[in-house]
Amino acid sequence: MSIDLASIIKAYDVRGIVPDQLSPQVARAIGAAFAKVVVLPEAADPDVARAVVGHDMRESGPELVTAFAEGLTAAGVDVTLIGLCSTDGLYYASGSLGVPGAMFTASHNPAEYNGIKLCRAGARPVGEASGLAEVRTLGQAFLDEGLPAAVPDAGTVAEQDLLTAYGAFLRDLVDLSGIRPLKVVVDAGNGMGGYTVPAVLGTAAGLAELPLEIVPLYFELDGSFPNHEANPLEPANLVDLQKAVVEHGADIGLAFDGDADRCFVIDELGAPVSPSAVTALVGLREVAKEQAAGRTPTVIHNLITSAAVPDFLRAAGATTVRTRVGHSFIKAEMAEHEAVFGGEHSAHYYFRDFFFADTGMLAAMHVLAALGEQPHPLSAVAEMYEPYVASGEINSRVADVPAARARVIEAYVTEQGAGPVEVDELDGLTVSHWDAHPQWWFNLRASNTEPLLRLNVEAADADIMEKVRDDVLSLVRAANEGERA
Repeated sequence: MSIDLASIIKAYDVRGIVPDQLSPQVARAIGAAFAKVVVLPEAADPDVARAVVGHDMRESGPELVTAFAEGLTAAGVDVTLIGLCSTDGLYYASGSLGVPGAMFTASHNPAEYNGIKLCRAGARPVGEASGLAEVRTLGQAFLDEGLPAAVPDAGTVAEQDLLTAYGAFLRDLVDLSGIRPLKVVVDAGNGMGGYTVPAVLGTAAGLAELPLEIVPLYFELDGSFPNHEANPLEPANLVDLQKAVVEHGADIGLAFDGDADRCFVIDELGAPVSPSAVTALVGLREVAKEQAAGRTPTVIHNLITSAAVPDFLRAAGATTVRTRVGHSFIKAEMAEHEAVFGGEHSAHYYFRDFFFADTGMLAAMHVLAALGEQPHPLSAVAEMYEPYVASGEINSRVADVPAARARVIEAYVTEQGAGPVEVDELDGLTVSHWDAHPQWWFNLRASNTEPLLRLNVEAADADIMEKVRDDVLSLVRAANEGERA
């Protein structure tokens, strides 16, 4: 009995346990469906249709890539295999070669998982509304009824190493050669940062030496993640890096997730720099570059980044666009507005000059440049971009999500218990008291997959933030006797 692809192909990508859910047979069927739905229709000449495929450090990657490539070549697609790469390395390959791509990764999921991120030529995302649903449907048909016979003129498979070209491309976007010497601790979490950091920030790929002393943590590629989960969004996974930064007297710490498309920043005191502060810092650098070229810049941010982000960027002359949470939404807005930059609270950073795609490495290089171009420590630099106090995302498991949400609406909107507020429902419920005093806002969003409500609160000072946070949580959890987040 074949697997139900709806269980592993969701809104943005493919993710499943190997081999029970994601086997070579399943990868082959998805490859054939990707060929029919995306690769062949995009090709100017179907006789020379091409795709590029890469994989992260998981042991299951090479076998799944081989099967996926078989599905592509049987449909007449020529496949370029780039081997080990970060997800943004695959985006670079798709963008620079001008062909659709597939990245085999499950990011920070446990070792038994793998997955596939698909993109169109130029690294444009393939999501639920842009081809992934059709890939799922056709892939299911191929699993249930068998793959179509290979075309007479089957595609070929070739290998190409793009690591040096990827590193050189990034270095052309941010020049680090003239900054002051910096000591940088990097926690790769046994993920792909251990492969890309030595190439891009070091000399492993043959590029010139930079004024950076890299102190490596967990650079050994190991998809079982023996040291800690490769998810820097969880504070527990930053502890080793924070300790090492202080012990080594480093200027900065960088933490990458498993496929190295996200980057978190630690200052010289061992304190995290919020992704919102990084969004403001990098955004201002990209805005200045755009204005110097005589263009009017637009920057995208999701609705739970700090209010400081649009404050700083608008003051610098940029237009800001607020989006829903999720990379498919922010990438769509990036393309629609020709935005120069986009940032999310989850440490995904998007660049027009990088095919509108997200890249943790390029964001890290911007932070290194901003730090190294002036004499002050990172804590002082970051402090300028963190004027407000945020709760971080707090999850509450509730028995009745609509009822919990209704209690919050009644208290804050209907009765206006905290005074007149602005309300919008772009993504969940956002209630704002930002244009009056005391300044605060909160967003309450339901999970798409679990009975959870996610709360984010920000205020101009800690006392107000804590008061609003605790009040909203008490309303959300009122019916949850004995339950905890």
